[in-house]
Amino acid sequence: MAASLAGKRVLLVVSGGIAAYKTPELVRRLRERGASVRCVLTEAGARFVTPLALEAVSEATVYRDLWALTAESGMGHIELSRDADLTVIAPASADLLAKLANGLADDLASTLLLATDTEVLAAPAMNVRMWQHPATRANVETLRGRGVRFVGPDDGDMACGEHGPGRMAEPEAIRDAVEGYFRTAEPLSGRRALVTSGPTHEPIDAVRVIANRASGRQGHAVAAALARLGAETTLVTGPTHEPDPPGVSVQHVETAREMVAACEAALPVDIAVCAAAVGDWRVAGASTGKLKREAGADWTLPLVQNPDILARLSEAGAERPSLVVGFAAETDDVLANARAKRARKGCDWIVANDVSPATGTFGGEANTVHLITGDATEPEAWPRLAKTAVAERLAARIADTLGANP
Repeated sequence: MAASLAGKRVLLVVSGGIAAYKTPELVRRLRERGASVRCVLTEAGARFVTPLALEAVSEATVYRDLWALTAESGMGHIELSRDADLTVIAPASADLLAKLANGLADDLASTLLLATDTEVLAAPAMNVRMWQHPATRANVETLRGRGVRFVGPDDGDMACGEHGPGRMAEPEAIRDAVEGYFRTAEPLSGRRALVTSGPTHEPIDAVRVIANRASGRQGHAVAAALARLGAETTLVTGPTHEPDPPGVSVQHVETAREMVAACEAALPVDIAVCAAAVGDWRVAGASTGKLKREAGADWTLPLVQNPDILARLSEAGAERPSLVVGFAAETDDVLANARAKRARKGCDWIVANDVSPATGTFGGEANTVHLITGDATEPEAWPRLAKTAVAERLAARIADTLGANP
């Protein structure tokens, strides 16, 4: 079965209504297509489906109590609301739709819906008279105007014995709507991307290496952002403590020569983003054993240049990516050095960032960058942002530049 939702993170809000009994099946349908699902269960929803049932099918914690999220083991409601690619409300009761339309936040579900910055897909379920009531119709129109998407409700027999619109859409239809959302929300669908990340480690002997302070956080965030926009993404990473991004094919390497080989094996691609801090030199004839320290004796390490991955990917040829983006990690004369690097390497764009110790960029959570492109006289100065936000902004620029899906 095609994993059309591979790597996608869905937050499922289950509110009160008899249709809540269908939500374990919805979770299964989403996970069959590769999505990870976290569930939020309202107090009313828990009268129709148990937390244990949802935990069993999602293999994840079910969240219920707003105040319990302050516990050390919990997620804050802001983090929970934003750690998703799409929020789905199923069933979406009249009460919860009213809260969302009017900005109320008196429980976990309504609070996270007010705090979320992700898109919302609602599957209404209620009595036909409630669905047709002017208040509900006004709330739905308000929410549509704010960008909330809807699937259903369907016509059919109600648990209350009435017939008409108000039945929650079937789990397969909701899953199809989720897939449809990602198809339209993924401007890079059909594109292939290659991202390099992390440092490289160049052996001195069997136990020692030449390395640098790069954490891989920025490169990993770029790979995740490109994947969220639909690109089939390969990440080639040096040694790092960063977890593999969801929905990304990851190749782990140690040295620059291993990294360039992995990059060349990934070609052809449409997009290449070289965010790795690749070692410029390696030790010629590195020892296969451990070098011993001798009293009064110094070491001299003969260094040779490593392959230039950015320059290789930028070379004209049949397999050159449509867009090659480099990173310039500089400590002084940042813009001048970045411009010179772009001209020397032949890449299309350079992301210039100051990595001097005072900035805290290496190993830190945030970055301040300038984007240098070939069609602008002045670099784009971006404000200091979280590295995830830098990645999302860069991925969006790439999507805008490459245009519609191929």
